[in-house]
Amino acid sequence: MLNIKMPKTVLYILDKLNKVGFEAYIVGGCVRDSLMNRIPNDWDITTSALPCQILNVFKEEKTIDIGKKFGTIIVIKNSMHIEITTFRAESEYKDSRRPQVIEFKKDILEDLARRDFTINSISYHPKIGLIDPFEGKNDINVGLIKTVGRPHERFSEDALRILRAIRFSTQLNFYIEKNTYEAIIDSKEKLENISKERIRDEFFKILLSDKPSKGIRLLVKTRLMDYIVPEIVESVDFNQYNPHHDKDVFSHMLCVVDKSPKIIENRLAAFFHDISKPNTFTVDDQGIGHFYNHHKKGSELAKIILKRLNSPKKLINTVSTLVKEHMIGHNEFSDKGLKRVINRVGRKEIYMLLDLMRADKICTNENVNTNDIDKLEIRIREILNRKDPMSIKDLAIDGKDLIDLGIPQGKEIGKILKELFEMVMEDEKLNNKEKLLEIMKKRHKKS
Repeated sequence: MLNIKMPKTVLYILDKLNKVGFEAYIVGGCVRDSLMNRIPNDWDITTSALPCQILNVFKEEKTIDIGKKFGTIIVIKNSMHIEITTFRAESEYKDSRRPQVIEFKKDILEDLARRDFTINSISYHPKIGLIDPFEGKNDINVGLIKTVGRPHERFSEDALRILRAIRFSTQLNFYIEKNTYEAIIDSKEKLENISKERIRDEFFKILLSDKPSKGIRLLVKTRLMDYIVPEIVESVDFNQYNPHHDKDVFSHMLCVVDKSPKIIENRLAAFFHDISKPNTFTVDDQGIGHFYNHHKKGSELAKIILKRLNSPKKLINTVSTLVKEHMIGHNEFSDKGLKRVINRVGRKEIYMLLDLMRADKICTNENVNTNDIDKLEIRIREILNRKDPMSIKDLAIDGKDLIDLGIPQGKEIGKILKELFEMVMEDEKLNNKEKLLEIMKKRHKKS
């Protein structure tokens, strides 16, 4: 019999429920991932125990009631958060989002029947083995995404499953079964009923997969992208008419996303970095294409789109800054100029920018190298390791010191600090409290 290795905490919870007469199994993604020899991110348990009974069984443990009405309790033990859900069936879905009626069941088969895809509708117990009524293990073995039962019904119940199908196909590198794929296209309008936050989260998970380009292409091909970032569709097959580029705008963008680190800021910046190329396209007398200021317009467009998806403000600012600055590799910088770039982008984010620039260049054509970016990184590391002053707040004196010299509070303080910072940017040896105060004392005497 198959043996899935589980954490001791999960075994403890299963055993405790079993000892008082309840059925309990691990279920869903943790079973799927275990069968694929992947490490599960979460361990979910389904049980015949009602929510109040779950709370009673684990009264000595820390618990969180995240939805007793929906049958879900979290048990916290050994720093693990284990979600335990009562067997249930769902019906009368409202607006393709949430069930109006939830009925608790005593049969694991009814619980598995309500789930989205066959690969997620498998449960397991060490003494019983797999319970797999929809042959999800077979679909895992052949790499297939298929709904449990009729796909149109599953997508009508919760339209987010449409995006989840694309996400699982991308993350697991599985194909989507024909009927399921056709139902995705037929049901796409139902995404209008799904919150921007839920759509955003699925999209971000696609971007953070090993090869996000597969998911992005699927989103465009199925027209689901119309409900996420429709602005990107214009870049598909857009010829750049540029001897330095061997790909169309969309294919280049996908390459950059794939080559970027699996960090959401990096992947989003890669996705948006050339989004405004179609809108800034011009052709010169030699027939060569140009995209003047596409980075600036792309930065603004990224802000608009990420706001529309209700993204966090810090994320929006970071991504839009990376898009705006991604063309700096075309410039020669003095140390002073490079410090200004670091100050604009951020000390941590400057390395994200370098990653974006590398991926962008690698995806231009087969004959490029990133030696210039590598040299730029060495210079940036040297500047940061020296802890050179990067902004006015790094000055050895502040407004209070100027007030103590007799300079009145007001705009003049800020103006003087800015002037001193410019001097320090030219010669960092001046960033010494005594030296700066001496400069101010001499200036004060002259005035």
